[in-house]
Amino acid sequence: MAFIQTKGTYRLLFQNNLKKSLFLIHNKHFLRLRFHFSTLNLQRNREKIGPFSWKSGSFFVMTGIFLVWYFKNEKKKVEQRRHLNKNISIGKPRIGSDFELIDHNGRNVTNKDFLGKYMMIYFGFTRCPDICPEELDKMASVINNVNSQRNLVTPIFITCDPNRDTPSQIKEYLKEFHTQIIGLTGSYENIKAVCKAYRVYFSTPPDVKPDDDYLVDHSIFFYLMDPDGHFVDVFGRQYNAQQITSKILQYINDWESSRGQIIS
Repeated sequence: MAFIQTKGTYRLLFQNNLKKSLFLIHNKHFLRLRFHFSTLNLQRNREKIGPFSWKSGSFFVMTGIFLVWYFKNEKKKVEQRRHLNKNISIGKPRIGSDFELIDHNGRNVTNKDFLGKYMMIYFGFTRCPDICPEELDKMASVINNVNSQRNLVTPIFITCDPNRDTPSQIKEYLKEFHTQIIGLTGSYENIKAVCKAYRVYFSTPPDVKPDDDYLVDHSIFFYLMDPDGHFVDVFGRQYNAQQITSKILQYINDWESSRGQIIS
């Protein structure tokens, strides 16, 4: 009887082990099939998406760099336009006005003849012993720097001594500094009105005659006007040619970024 129980027990154990073995074999095949189908699905997805390559990666990187550059450039343009509009509309003194004078060739000109480019204006007189020559040398350096590629700035010399500074006298005088400088003169009343509009102080001795030897006391500034004839900036004697050049080029860059290229 004990033998029969033992035999039955072994049979039962054998059957249980067989079931476990079959289950393990079945489960192993199932896992293999599952891995196989997962691999097939992954391969199909890759085929749909397309293979990743250095070429496609470089394209995405370059696209990202371009977008960053584009938005930074647009932001800079907006800031430049805002800066230019602020300079025009806020905090700028009312300097300059319409005028009608005579140029160094004897022709009648008005301020409208100089629109379309920046104007760099200096007030002085041809018999000035030291300051005017120094400032006109500075003006010549600025013009050489700014107008080296395109004629963007018109240099103008307006006399504060119309009694002695005739067109021919001014023309001969300006030859010593720069051929692009335009000299302007006119009647005493016209010159006085222009000086007042530009807030230029000047004073001559009373009752002087054209043949008298005298000095004219006057303000020493360069006035920068934009292509529309509006005041932009003023530069005193403390500015050197390089500093003035840098400022003018920045104003020109701001203008052309927001308003378009200046016709030279």
